[in-house]
Amino acid sequence: MTTVSDAFYGVLRHHGVEAVFGNPGSNELSFLTGLPDDIPYYLALQEGAAIAMADGFAQASGTPGFVNLHAAAGTGNSMGCMTNTQSAHTPVVVMAGQQARRYVPVGALLTNVDPIKLTDPLVKWAGEPLRAQDGPALVSKGLMLANSAPRGVVYLSVPLDDWTEAADENALTHLLKRAVDGSPVVSPQTVDALVSALDSASGPALVVGPGADTEEGFEAAVALAERARLPVWIAPSAPRCPFPTRHRCYQGLLPSAAGAVAKVLARYDTVVCFGAPVFRYHVTSNEDFLQPGTTVYAVTDDPDEAARAPFGHIFVGDASDALVRVAGAAAASERPWPAPRTITEADTSGPRFTVEAILDAIDRGTSDDTVFALEWTSADMARDRLGIARAHSLFYPASGGLGWGLPAAIGLKLACPDRPLVALLGDGAMQYTPSGLWTAARHNVPVTFVVCTNDRYRALEEFADILRVPKGDYLDISDIGVLDIARGYGLEVHRAETLEDLTEYLKKGPEATGPRLVEILQR
Repeated sequence: MTTVSDAFYGVLRHHGVEAVFGNPGSNELSFLTGLPDDIPYYLALQEGAAIAMADGFAQASGTPGFVNLHAAAGTGNSMGCMTNTQSAHTPVVVMAGQQARRYVPVGALLTNVDPIKLTDPLVKWAGEPLRAQDGPALVSKGLMLANSAPRGVVYLSVPLDDWTEAADENALTHLLKRAVDGSPVVSPQTVDALVSALDSASGPALVVGPGADTEEGFEAAVALAERARLPVWIAPSAPRCPFPTRHRCYQGLLPSAAGAVAKVLARYDTVVCFGAPVFRYHVTSNEDFLQPGTTVYAVTDDPDEAARAPFGHIFVGDASDALVRVAGAAAASERPWPAPRTITEADTSGPRFTVEAILDAIDRGTSDDTVFALEWTSADMARDRLGIARAHSLFYPASGGLGWGLPAAIGLKLACPDRPLVALLGDGAMQYTPSGLWTAARHNVPVTFVVCTNDRYRALEEFADILRVPKGDYLDISDIGVLDIARGYGLEVHRAETLEDLTEYLKKGPEATGPRLVEILQR
């Protein structure tokens, strides 16, 4: 007899699920009873860490992430990091266990109450099977929805006594042939309009966001910038780096305040943006979104991003595909090359070091193949001191929610074992999901964690200045003991006393066979 469990795992394989990340409870044990040998289960000790690992794995591998959580309580614990997954448009299915069907109507302990509403508005869809036999069909639907533009999170609640029931084998035959091509592209007329806008502009610029950070999009952005001699900016608050930071056309990261963005873009009469919301603001500003004389065009695969933009002509479709087609059709330009950006020399004095000096030391200790997971808020606007030369090389929490970076680095490394992985963390950010270190140690995942310790919430201090809020002891997080925590989870640890020490430690990263953590003091 083919059970619901057998059918469910068959559907996971059919849609390319390569691993399960989770923190199970009693409602989920019957799901784990059928776990096959070819789909590994990575245990996390906290649910936010589980979804962040699945998120990183999905972003790096290009396959759907799958998370197994415990009823409503486990789901709730995951939702802080789920905001990042939702904002990043990462295809992830979150499955939680429901109580036994007989117990659900009487509200037994661990009943997943009203699961369809539980994760709203962070998910694209949520479901619970009406019959035990419907579970495989619902996960099939969920996987196809999650992986269709705009990609995102779906949620499934499955009663614990469904797994051993007989599957609907006729339905399963059809499910194992199902497919959805969910990546719409812009029309030829749209490509013509974008090319015409660039070709006729006297001072055009290119802005790229996370939706352009594919192998094809990265190469096309370079080709378009060189062909049309365009200055290139990274979109505000972008969780990826879709353009090489050492390229002659690269200008930097756009600021996140509306007025500051408008001031930068005022230099150009035409701005074309690929793969980003227009725009992802953060710092408070009462100034106008766009100054007169600048026209903005953009391509995103998210209709909501397109509709909520405060200005611009937005086209809905695959941003990387559109970028490739525009790069191939735009006219070559003889205008002067953009003026190169200026990188200020860092203050390298210690024993506490500046953000710029630490980033430069990290850059000297890593290669073009390195993948960075960044959750060091002090470095937000300085992160492009790192030499990014390849697609899929930098990942950042897309909604700004802390606790994502440490476990996401583990998922990223599991998905791309041939590339060195460095996680850059603030000492405050590390405390949200430190238990992820246990998973890294248990599975010998060779991530180098760099923790920059300044003993305070520096980013909040900066915002306190902006918002005119008095500073207090509530922003002091001294005496945590970063190395003691990591050592307790089984990691090799090191304190870098100098910038040269940090560089040399990072150079040894590709040879590591397990996770390591190095701490350096930051001003």
